Amino acid sequence: MAKTMHLILRQEVEHLGRPGDSVEVKPGYARNYLLPRKLAVPLTEGNRKAVQQQKASLLRHDATLKADAEQLAAMVGKLTLTLTRKAGESGVLFGSVTTIDLAEQLHKSGYEIDRRKIHLEDPIKQLGEYAVPIRLHREVTVEVPVHVVSETTGSTVPEAAEASATAAETEETSE
Repeated sequence: MAKTMHLILRQEVEHLGRPGDSVEVKPGYARNYLLPRKLAVPLTEGNRKAVQQQKASLLRHDATLKADAEQLAAMVGKLTLTLTRKAGESGVLFGSVTTIDLAEQLHKSGYEIDRRKIHLEDPIKQLGEYAVPIRLHREVTVEVPVHVVSETTGSTVPEAAEASATAAETEETSE
């Protein structure tokens, strides 16, 4: 039976807990990782009170951050970003649209949003319309419509696909 140490977390530790949580961990993990990095303190009544005060302060601060994020989400949600890129006839981009490009476009629109908050699973490599989620706070996410258009035609539909769609329509009407 392994001994455990009782600690109170001062900061969020992934897969362990949030600030103020009382946790039991192995002594080596506590001595070598949590305590030296000041992520946790030993469980005593004095430490419990100090951490509870710190937790209350963090909750108040988090509430203001969430309110600010909700206001920003309301403004950013009304935006539609349009990016023009060079593309081949099949609609494949020469290059791609990344979170850096989207952050720059948001900056041009007057919003300072860190690119790490833009959750683009894979870079955009095709012309078209996309809904890109931006996580402004852990509880506030907004989807922004992004239109990637061709530099030459200004359209999101590739010329080859447009031509084949027009040809298919004329065939249907002639039958």
